[in-house]
Amino acid sequence: MNIKAGIVGYGNLGQAVEYLIGKLDDFELFGIFSRRETLDTNATVYPVADAHKYKDDIDVLFLCVGSATDIPEQAAGFAEHFTTVDTYDNHSKVAEHYAAMDQAAKANDNVAIVSTGWDPGLFSMNRVLGLSLFPEPIQNTFWGKGLSQGHSDAVRQVAGVRRGVQYTIPAQDAIDQARAGNGQGLSKTTSHERIVYIVADAADHDRIREEITTMPDYFEPYDTTVHFVSNEEFERDHQGAPHGGYVITTGDLQGHNASVEFSLALESNPNFTAAAMVAFGRAAARLKDQGNSGAYTVLEVPLYLLSQQSLQEMMETGLV
Repeated sequence: MNIKAGIVGYGNLGQAVEYLIGKLDDFELFGIFSRRETLDTNATVYPVADAHKYKDDIDVLFLCVGSATDIPEQAAGFAEHFTTVDTYDNHSKVAEHYAAMDQAAKANDNVAIVSTGWDPGLFSMNRVLGLSLFPEPIQNTFWGKGLSQGHSDAVRQVAGVRRGVQYTIPAQDAIDQARAGNGQGLSKTTSHERIVYIVADAADHDRIREEITTMPDYFEPYDTTVHFVSNEEFERDHQGAPHGGYVITTGDLQGHNASVEFSLALESNPNFTAAAMVAFGRAAARLKDQGNSGAYTVLEVPLYLLSQQSLQEMMETGLV
């Protein structure tokens, strides 16, 4: 199956998706949709406002835009015309986002796979797997040490912030407790701290700090520290995007302790997020080709649909 793909947005995530599509035999890039007129790419660039004109030319549209405002405001509109994949990462509002995408996609016979990436995404899959294995599971998720794309995007939406990043740092003693089967009662808010580095006008520092530390869903429950730095320091120290984390589940099976752990160590958060996104893009195109429509979480997508190999090939080569 040759999948014709489009990309909305050309930040780090959009660029990473473009790179991967160029490396895969079953994908072909139709073009990139952007509000900017010129981009540093050899691909064809179209105005994002004209995207709907090309709905018959694209099998799957990758929504490489921010979760804080862009996806809630724009994603359902794209799902009216395209089969889509997004990386919406506000856990508390995934159900709300899913409902909006389901309505838009079903009404137009499209598929919309929501909240792909690694968390939500691969971590979601491993949380459900771990919880399913034990009668009384104990589960903890840890993020970092690393840069969060979604939280950094949320920081940059605050008025007066010119550049900004946010790092999540887990407490090692909390990780050790979880691995030992003593993770009961560990709170994600007390097991992590969030550190923000931003470039902003000096006169706005107090207001900006208050808006960030009290931001619902993103920062308000956490121990959050905001550092204001110069543009030169930001350029020097905050251009990388490492991340990772752990999903740790433990349980007792007739007096025998067992532990299941899934971990990621990423030099580039957007590059790996793009890799997961593109795999689910393959699945989205196949689901649509099978006659399906509506929204899907990563939990609803058959795992074999993510792979370039067929199910028969997986069985014959020992993957099953």
